[in-house]
Amino acid sequence: MSSQVRPCSVARTLEMVGAKWTLLVVRELLLGNHRFDAIVGYTGAPRDILTSRLRSLEAEGFVARVQYQARPPRFEYHLTDLGHSLGPIVAMMREFGDRNLADESGPPMRFEHACGEEYHAVVACKACGQVVRRGEIRRIETAAASS
Repeated sequence: MSSQVRPCSVARTLEMVGAKWTLLVVRELLLGNHRFDAIVGYTGAPRDILTSRLRSLEAEGFVARVQYQARPPRFEYHLTDLGHSLGPIVAMMREFGDRNLADESGPPMRFEHACGEEYHAVVACKACGQVVRRGEIRRIETAAASS
């Protein structure tokens, strides 16, 4: 067995956004909750941790802070294009949880697609549009991957 750590985009992504509170902040921003108190309320995050996560998301370019009040200074948090690109990841996590980890905490959130049908996130091939099923993906060996 190799003891070499595999360089991986999954690991790099988790370094940036893999903490529970970070993804819950992104969820709330995607749902349109942009103010600190609303994010605290809907996530249950401790205020100090939420402050830290928002600062990190802002420093990494996922979130932009926008002042909405001068005295006292108050800010809203909005996802940048980079932050919005996390939307499908959050949607897939929600889909997985609703399907496999549902409990008695209440009904899952439901969403409607622009076509008018209930939205369910799926992974599809960008080239052909087909939904990806188990066993249909294989790794392509590259010079860097095989060394």
